[in-house]
Amino acid sequence: MARKGGEPRGPRGGQADLGQPIAAVRPDGVPPECVGFRVYKSARQIVLRTALSAGLLRRELRCITPGVEDTRRFRRRSIVPKLEYYLPLFGSFDSFLRASRRACYLLSSDLNKVVKPNVMFLQECGLGGCDIAKLCVSAPRMLGNKLESVQAMVAHAEGLGVPRGSGMFKIALQAVAFLSEEKIAAKVDYLKKTFSWSDAEVVVALSMAPMLLKRSKDILQRRFEFLVSEVGLESGYIAHRPVILYYSLEGRIKPRCHVLKFLKENRLLDRDWSFYTAVNRSEKYFMKKCICPYKEAAPHLAEDYAAACRGEMPSNFRFT
Repeated sequence: MARKGGEPRGPRGGQADLGQPIAAVRPDGVPPECVGFRVYKSARQIVLRTALSAGLLRRELRCITPGVEDTRRFRRRSIVPKLEYYLPLFGSFDSFLRASRRACYLLSSDLNKVVKPNVMFLQECGLGGCDIAKLCVSAPRMLGNKLESVQAMVAHAEGLGVPRGSGMFKIALQAVAFLSEEKIAAKVDYLKKTFSWSDAEVVVALSMAPMLLKRSKDILQRRFEFLVSEVGLESGYIAHRPVILYYSLEGRIKPRCHVLKFLKENRLLDRDWSFYTAVNRSEKYFMKKCICPYKEAAPHLAEDYAAACRGEMPSNFRFT
């Protein structure tokens, strides 16, 4: 028997196993394992119908339960057909749960008038269920907005030079989500003036790295200035490799720059590494190719590189 207002008890007084399927329903419509959930009776009945209909496990039922305490709302709108729609769309309950934690309107919005038209339009743009689920996390209000607003976002994404159906389109849509046309134009103008990019270079850069629109102006400027003044890169070179501006200045760009300079000055590199290649590679790959091979020639290189990544930049990388 469950404690009043607490969690259901198992047969030996412990907590019920939340990973087991829901058992038979009692005469009053409530499975014995679910007695004690802190929800009103009518709302609880709806949740239990949902669980039985969708074949959810007890642990999943507990995740939904805190969101159904508004009895009046769920008398008007059953969540059963909504879950029957969302679960196949998002691919799994866990994926839906991650999205619904950010987009809390998913179970209360009108499915046919609001959500479905937006989903259908996004699918026509080449987005799959997984892409839409991720958009609900990064841009939580996306599916609950007016269709006209979503259509405007798609137009803004295309305006960056990213066509529908391309692999970059979902990222471009995330970048322009809920940005007005004026704000996008202002950021484009900033990139042109600060980085001395032409109109064509801005289009190239944003089509390859649309999330530049979301980055802080100050952070972008400091990264750009270091790449030009310390690394020696040209403005046009950066425009055609804009993802380099995504990386942390202190945690990645500076440390790897100093490693390459150290290796080149001491003629240790066995190949001509471009800085873009070095900074764009994973940490594991960089360690394997640029740190580990030089343990004997430069025994302190790994230690100095680790210190640099922590922001403790050594004055000079050491041989001994």
